[in-house]
Amino acid sequence: MNPVLLSVIVPVFREEKNIPEFLRQIRPVLSASTENYEIIFALDPSPDRTEDVILEARASDERIKLLKFSRRFGQPMATMAGMQYSTGEAAIVMDVDMQDPPELVTDMVAQWRAGYDVVLPQRRQRTGEPWIKKVVSAVGYKVINKIADVQIPPNIGDFRLMSRRVVNELVKLKESHGFLRGMVAVVGFKQIIIPFDRPTRHTGETNYNRFFGSLRIGFNGIFCFSTYALQLSTIMGFIIATLSFLLMAIYLLYKFMGWTILWGNPTLVIIISFLGGIQLISVGILGEYIGRIYEEVRSRPKFIVEHSAGFDRPA
Repeated sequence: MNPVLLSVIVPVFREEKNIPEFLRQIRPVLSASTENYEIIFALDPSPDRTEDVILEARASDERIKLLKFSRRFGQPMATMAGMQYSTGEAAIVMDVDMQDPPELVTDMVAQWRAGYDVVLPQRRQRTGEPWIKKVVSAVGYKVINKIADVQIPPNIGDFRLMSRRVVNELVKLKESHGFLRGMVAVVGFKQIIIPFDRPTRHTGETNYNRFFGSLRIGFNGIFCFSTYALQLSTIMGFIIATLSFLLMAIYLLYKFMGWTILWGNPTLVIIISFLGGIQLISVGILGEYIGRIYEEVRSRPKFIVEHSAGFDRPA
């Protein structure tokens, strides 16, 4: 058997209606580049017929492969599993809902053959997304790139092509958060951006929480790739301490001058509430870092494969 040139990694959950159309469009695009490709569906156990649809497609094309997990591990870990099991000289991560246009794969492969190790499609337009998600995303990327140790290009999701050496370095990383955008930035290598207009979802509803999901991604970018939040907590402590000394100086001045100090209950309530809020924010920041340290230290498996189809090694 000839070695696999391209591995397409597709994390899926409750996507039975999108898989046939995805395969109908992606296979001709891949065949135009090479016949030696594999499509790896990384499946979180779904209540619908997603697994059956994949296996039915595999019955007529053995290049379609399946990884089914023992429970739902989430899209980031499904993606990492697909990369770990892939064998292609280049790997493409994309969604099955057609928002990652299959026709863009041709340009991505051309850029890889031109010498780029990472090809990043960048969204010019985010059709169909609510304004709140666009705002959270825009602000999040600005904050992350301002404070993070690495630069993460804005408006880029997990849709990307990576060479084999990039994939090999990624699977060596031991982080359990699975924030692919940041991990690829950490690995480095030669990268290029391809702009595109993101279409709407082909059918069905997204399994991704549009607001809290974006916040979770943003927090991973901030807390997993920077210690700036801890430094900010320290800075706030110094600022509050300075304000406290100034307040004490004002109090002493009023006392020496014999002036009446009109603080009152509202002032005390405001000051106590302000200090309490700052303390809770600082504790929350510490909690975010400690929680991630706890996740890393206990070293649980990133994923557990229940069974697989199309792979030489056992699940």
